Amino acid sequence: MTKSKPQTNESSSTTESTKSTSESTAEPTAKPTTKELRAKAEETRQELGETVQSLAEKADVKARAQEKAMAARQQLDEKTAQARTQLQDKATHAAHLVREKTPEPVRAKAVAASEQIRDKATQVGQLARDKAPEPVLEKASQGVNLARANRTPLFAVTGVLVVTLLVARRVRRSR
Repeated sequence: MTKSKPQTNESSSTTESTKSTSESTAEPTAKPTTKELRAKAEETRQELGETVQSLAEKADVKARAQEKAMAARQQLDEKTAQARTQLQDKATHAAHLVREKTPEPVRAKAVAASEQIRDKATQVGQLARDKAPEPVLEKASQGVNLARANRTPLFAVTGVLVVTLLVARRVRRSR
């Protein structure tokens, strides 16, 4: 029995030493000052404001749709410009090929045909200007400006058509 008593004393002394150690290391909690509380409240207000703004941006479906539409429009413009450039390059290349591979007599006939077409177009244009109403004249003017801006591809396509027609006519005659 005497052996059990010292064990109890040791365990109780251990408990007491643990209590005293925890009491000595734990400092009494200090109350925050008014400035600290105000700073904390202001910080919380700012965080809350940022969160609300973020949620509002996510909820603004109209603005997000407009942003997506703008991005799609820009992408379409880029692809259109790229396609236009490729088409102009191919038309220019085709015109050079036609010039290189077309015999001189055929080219001379094509030049003569294009001059005749130009003369007829001038006559028809003059007649149309004399008889057409003002809105039609404005639209025609826009078309002419577009044709002038894309002159090389237009001539290339016209040249290819004329050469094709002449070659087809020659093939029919040789049969």
